[in-house]
Amino acid sequence: MQLEALALRMRPRAPLEAADLGVRLCQDAARSVYACYAVAYVPIVALAVASFEIASWLPTLFLFCSKPWLDRTILFVLSRAAFGQPTTVRQLWEARGQVWGRQLLLTWTWRRLSPWRSFTQPVYQLEGLPFGKVGKRVKQVRRRKRGTALAMMAAFAMAETCLGFTLLSLLVWFAPTEAAGNLIEVLFDPTSELFEVSMAVAYAIVIAFLEPFYVAAGFAMYLNRRAELEAWDVEQELRRAFAS
Repeated sequence: MQLEALALRMRPRAPLEAADLGVRLCQDAARSVYACYAVAYVPIVALAVASFEIASWLPTLFLFCSKPWLDRTILFVLSRAAFGQPTTVRQLWEARGQVWGRQLLLTWTWRRLSPWRSFTQPVYQLEGLPFGKVGKRVKQVRRRKRGTALAMMAAFAMAETCLGFTLLSLLVWFAPTEAAGNLIEVLFDPTSELFEVSMAVAYAIVIAFLEPFYVAAGFAMYLNRRAELEAWDVEQELRRAFAS
């Protein structure tokens, strides 16, 4: 890790304060993040739409399972943004094997069940440790921080749910008055096909907007944890002092 190139000012932070730093990082790098994210996200949405012919509930499940794989693209861009480097779609494409191809099976299966995946994903994706050592490293990073990472995940899950139902409610708000009552009955009936289609569309829109911020919050918490473990803040200040 080349701390002298790190664009973020490292100092002791509470984990949730670090998560807020990640949100700010995502805002600053939004152009690169969303441009590269769209390259991975649009094909996933197209596959989810195609799966509707198999079962009406399948698009939502497919999008749900795809999130760890999508997160790899976001994390790739954010890891460069942390060093002040913007990322173009061409650069993402040149690194496609590293970003999209590695750990593919685990990304689509076991990692989706992790309640703190955005916090530990940088270990798997960025540190390049061999398979035998990565488990110990994850335990070290996660030690005494699991509760906070879980709380962060719960906060984003709640925001995701609220935004999803807000989008669904827009259909009722903008519907003609005489049709609103019937629309509510059909739209919020879990057994209706319209409910499943509407949920899938709302879920896709929410993921498109919110997922980069979730990944960024976990990434900043990871950086904060590494700074804590390896005294990055002290080293960074010493480098600045001797440089001047």
